[in-house]
Amino acid sequence: MRPAEQIRYLILAAQRGGNRQLASALRPLGLTPSQAEVLRLLADQQPLTLTGLGELLVCESGTNPSRLIDRLVTAGLVERVESSRDRRHVELTLTADGQQKADLIAGIEEQMYEFIDTAGAGHDTGAVIAYLRALVDDQPAGLAVQRRAEWPGPPRHYTPWAR
Repeated sequence: MRPAEQIRYLILAAQRGGNRQLASALRPLGLTPSQAEVLRLLADQQPLTLTGLGELLVCESGTNPSRLIDRLVTAGLVERVESSRDRRHVELTLTADGQQKADLIAGIEEQMYEFIDTAGAGHDTGAVIAYLRALVDDQPAGLAVQRRAEWPGPPRHYTPWAR
C-alpha cells in the first residue's frame, strides 16, 4: 500500500472510530455528534444566525443546516429568536435544557481530547496538524475549522491556524 493510500485510510479510520466513540458517549443524552456540535457552538457563541452557524459547522457542508436546527428546536434545546438588529434574520440561542446538554457534551469532549493527547504523546503533533491543515485548507470543513480557530470568545480546544 503506498503512503498516500495509507494516509487516506488511516484518516478515515480515525474519523470513523472517533465518531463511533462520540456517538456512543452521546447516546444517553439522546444526541448525535452533529447535534452536539451545534449545541457546543451555540454554548460558546450565541446568538448565531443560521448562516453564521453553518459557516462554523464541520459536521455538515454548506451554510444552511435547517433540518439539524429544526430537530434541536423540536427537542426544546435551541430557540429561534428574531434578530434585534434586523427583523428579517433569525438568531439561534440555547434554551436552559440546551445549555445543560452543552455542558455535559463539554465533559464528553474533554475526555476525547485527553485520549487524543495521550495517544499523541511522544509524536510530533504539530507536524500532523500542519499536514492535516494542508489537506483540508480549501475544503468547506477545513474552512469551518479555521473560522472557529479565529473566532473571538472563550478559550477553545482548537489550535489557532498558523499562516
